[in-house]
Amino acid sequence: MAGKKLVIVESPAKAQTIKGYLGDDFTVEASVGHVRDLPTPSALPTAMKKGPYKKFAVDVEDGFKPYYQVNPDKKKKVAELRKALKEADELYLATDEDREGEAIAWHLLEVLKPKVPVKRMVFHEITKEAIQNALENTREIDRDLVDAQETRRVLDRLYGYEVSPVLWRKIAPSLSAGRVQSVATRLVVDREAERMAHISAEYWSIEATIDAKDKPFSAKVVSVDGKAVATGSDFNDNGTLKKDNVVALDAKSAPELATLMEGAQGRIQAVTQKPYRRRPAAPFTTSTLQQEASRKLKWNASTTMRVAQSLYEDGHITYMRTDSTALSSQAVGAARSAVELAYGAKALPEKPRIYGKVAKGAQEAHEAIRPSGAKFRHPKEIAGAISAQQLALYDLIWKRTLASQMVDAVGFTATVKVEIPAGEHQVIASTSGTVITDPGFRVLYQESRDKARYDDSARERELPDVAEGEPVAVSGTQADSHQTQPVGRYTEATLVKMMEDLGIGRPSTYAATIQTISDRGYVTHRGQYLVPTWLAFSVTRLLVENLPDLVDYDFTASMEQDLDRIAAGEAHGQDWLHNFYFGPGEAVDAQGVAAKGLLHTVENLGDIDAREVNSIPITEGITLRIGRFGPYLETEDGRRASVPPEVAPDEMNPTVAEELLEEAAADGRELGVDPGSGNLIIAKTGRYGPYVTEVLPETDAKKKPKPRTASLFKDMELANVTLDDALQLLSLPRTVGTDPADGEVITAQNGRYGPYLKKGSDSRTLGDERQLFTITLEEALEIYSQPKQRGRGTAKPPLREFGADPISGKKVTVKDGRFGPYITDGTTNVTVPRSETVEGLTEERAFTLLADKRAKGPAPKKTVKRAPRKTAAKKTTKKTTTKRTAKK
Repeated sequence: MAGKKLVIVESPAKAQTIKGYLGDDFTVEASVGHVRDLPTPSALPTAMKKGPYKKFAVDVEDGFKPYYQVNPDKKKKVAELRKALKEADELYLATDEDREGEAIAWHLLEVLKPKVPVKRMVFHEITKEAIQNALENTREIDRDLVDAQETRRVLDRLYGYEVSPVLWRKIAPSLSAGRVQSVATRLVVDREAERMAHISAEYWSIEATIDAKDKPFSAKVVSVDGKAVATGSDFNDNGTLKKDNVVALDAKSAPELATLMEGAQGRIQAVTQKPYRRRPAAPFTTSTLQQEASRKLKWNASTTMRVAQSLYEDGHITYMRTDSTALSSQAVGAARSAVELAYGAKALPEKPRIYGKVAKGAQEAHEAIRPSGAKFRHPKEIAGAISAQQLALYDLIWKRTLASQMVDAVGFTATVKVEIPAGEHQVIASTSGTVITDPGFRVLYQESRDKARYDDSARERELPDVAEGEPVAVSGTQADSHQTQPVGRYTEATLVKMMEDLGIGRPSTYAATIQTISDRGYVTHRGQYLVPTWLAFSVTRLLVENLPDLVDYDFTASMEQDLDRIAAGEAHGQDWLHNFYFGPGEAVDAQGVAAKGLLHTVENLGDIDAREVNSIPITEGITLRIGRFGPYLETEDGRRASVPPEVAPDEMNPTVAEELLEEAAADGRELGVDPGSGNLIIAKTGRYGPYVTEVLPETDAKKKPKPRTASLFKDMELANVTLDDALQLLSLPRTVGTDPADGEVITAQNGRYGPYLKKGSDSRTLGDERQLFTITLEEALEIYSQPKQRGRGTAKPPLREFGADPISGKKVTVKDGRFGPYITDGTTNVTVPRSETVEGLTEERAFTLLADKRAKGPAPKKTVKRAPRKTAAKKTTKKTTTKRTAKK
């Protein structure tokens, strides 16, 4: 009888799927990710805290040797794996076939120290055929892949531990710097800086209604007297025209020209047609899947990767971390068969389409992301077996894969130009449209596009059947004003695309990088867009001015290429780390300056002016500073004002700054003296909103008395609150009266969750804050005579309403909950992030937050460790006590 074989994978879900394809001779266990890693220096064994490993848990003087430690939460798992290994005659390491998976397999080998034969088993899809093939074609662990992953891990430790302390000293504690996250932050900051520098320019357009053969159509004026009419794309970001041979219509000339055109008799100057052909998009890579899921499903990168991971582990798609667009011959055959079955042979090109690797620095050996197996299952076939989110992503992958093997979409783009006399001027108006004669792949799938800054492309529409020289009449005109727009902010999708184009990071890192810069407070979300915080400006400025190479786009991309060379066995990680950290010895840069490593650069930074790094001039006499408690404005005469988080950097200008300073002047303003106590009453803004309080006289008492405070009602404004308002608020809680039935006193109070009545331990919600001052005893008794409602009483109307969620199909609303506003579709609830406002929330952002919450699943239940019960000491007889004493 054959011996037992132990197979180790990363995740329980993957283990469960593989179990079904292996016989009874196999035991499948999951390591649940990495079992060990570099510990923090504080977690090192005591004996090592003063040695060469004390700073990084890496000995930089002895070949950059890392010290690995089994993660505390993995000790039990390692013990379970060791126990399973004792009962096995063979060990199969079946982790993912990329660098990270190879490293997990190597770490398992190092920790478990097996005495049985070890085989490395790799596959890019979890199907019976793929698993069987992997069993028959095992290999050794690829030490080059391990070297590349280990080099990256040590590199990130050196980078973070050397650079982050600089940020702590000069900006704020607990900040972090990272090889990829700092560059991603810089991208977002640089884009916002472009928006801040943008000077808007006004330009006008004229739309004419043209009557031809009793079929009117609209055309846009494109030239006047032989000069092209300027559009938004013709202006520089400083508000000036890029070239001289264009005419910019303004508030005076545009309406005048439109009036002259009204009722004019013109003629068709030209009718042109150009063939239109569009190829289907390549199958998905990791980054294109993230981009398309963002556009079509309104998901962020993290949600997409979580759902894709679950589809892969359940055996529905191939490996989801790849930058290859290639399909295997088996996959091409499966896609073409599915297309022919659904749309007939006419939907297939004569030869299969072959896609290659197109991403800059593409290095993974996997296929593109596609449905798994030799026969692609239709989404309807698996709809009942997977969640709605999984189905939505699988459907996207299935359609994209099939469409990649279908015929082109063809048609023609037609342009009609109309010549119109306008007084002394000669005007040309034009309209264009694309007519699709054969939709080809588009019957199944069409790739979405990110919104262009100025979209002048021809739209798909029916054009009039007119001929050159044909007379036409202008039956109406419309002159409109426009403003040039700054370059658009990044969305998660466009940031992923930019990082891929620049060769920064890897597909598997994009989601984690965006999550990190959000968690660190470097970016916030405004709808789908990423908005950098003022803190991100300070961090980026410090790095750009003092450590420019570390946030240089090309330098960061070159590091990725070097890691690829190590993975390919063309370079050695130890040598590369030495050059990066200590410097390459005699090497010089392009300017002939000796190249220095990270250590030398950080040690010789010189004096960094922290105040300067954290200061951004807004206008003469007003500076925005990033302080320990957030950004604030400061004037030369000492006035200060906090900058609210809802004011984006590109919205900060002299006018906004002055308004905030004026509002701050009203904060802390004196309202008058309380005639009862003689104490000064002031109005202020606090952490939880505006409030009024009294200023108590100084006292030497050890226990200082607390001043009375009261929050303003929701319909009150800080600038308008009066002394009478304040005294009324400070009079709360108010005694309403005594219940004659039980003698309990009823009070009216304003609490965290709104106004309420209190009688002993029985509380009842009030509908309006003003009732606190007006409710009578009789009205209060009437409320208490009613049965107490569970929860919070009558449901409040929603704060916002959106359309149907693309996954659940249910209406999405924003409601006011016990712990603040939250988004819900009736099934899934997610709190509105603190960095965002209900008013600024967009439909797309609401859908994204719900999708992310669904992908994360329910929060794990917290287990409370109870202290062991103390066993009562047994009573001893006098004789026993005497014996013990004698023995002592």
